[in-house]
Amino acid sequence: MRRISELHVVVPVHDEEALLPRCLTAIGQAVEEVRRRPRMPRVEVTVVLDSCTDGSASVATRHGATCVSVDSRSVGGARAAGVADVARRTGGTSPASVWLATTDADSSVPPSWLTAQLDLARDGVELMVGRVRPDRAELGQDVLARWWHHHRDPVRMPVYGANLGFTLAAYHRAGGFANVSEHEDVHFVAAALAAGCRWTQTGPWVQTSGRTRGRVTGGFAGYLRTLVTDPHVDTA
Repeated sequence: MRRISELHVVVPVHDEEALLPRCLTAIGQAVEEVRRRPRMPRVEVTVVLDSCTDGSASVATRHGATCVSVDSRSVGGARAAGVADVARRTGGTSPASVWLATTDADSSVPPSWLTAQLDLARDGVELMVGRVRPDRAELGQDVLARWWHHHRDPVRMPVYGANLGFTLAAYHRAGGFANVSEHEDVHFVAAALAAGCRWTQTGPWVQTSGRTRGRVTGGFAGYLRTLVTDPHVDTA
């Protein structure tokens, strides 16, 4: 059984003042679930402010998050900067006992999100590849039906940075997040699997925004935009 002594949540942010409060409130509830358990690890939330020009920093500060400011203008660079800051702050701790969970500013995690990951980690899992679902309130019923049609296969393994968890040791073995504007999550998971990391798809789902115009050209919003215009699309 692996002992996890440090638990860190990393959230990359680029001008998300409107959606960030919901994201951090949900993370806060998940953190409280962890703290209700006996002998739980130290928990911190790190918000990576990437070239922000709005009030995202104030939102993060109000929610008690540690803020890291970068000018990478890429979600991959922002995630990598957040993990690097965690690695620096936990330098005296074994990387195998440091667990990182990543999500996105336009997403809302369930209360069990972190406790479920801790349970997986203690059973020896090094990488959790979680699933997401779009906010039904932001999509029409026809588009939502297309979404579930394309995601009904439990064997498929779509990868989302909005719902990932891994040990710092696994992160190092996989070479970390690439400094790219999208698909850094997919590249990282592929590298982690190639490196032989023990992984699972189990774990709570995360709700993410149903918006079709996001902060990058493609990404999850781009996929939803394509799903709106092309009913036959079948890739995430």
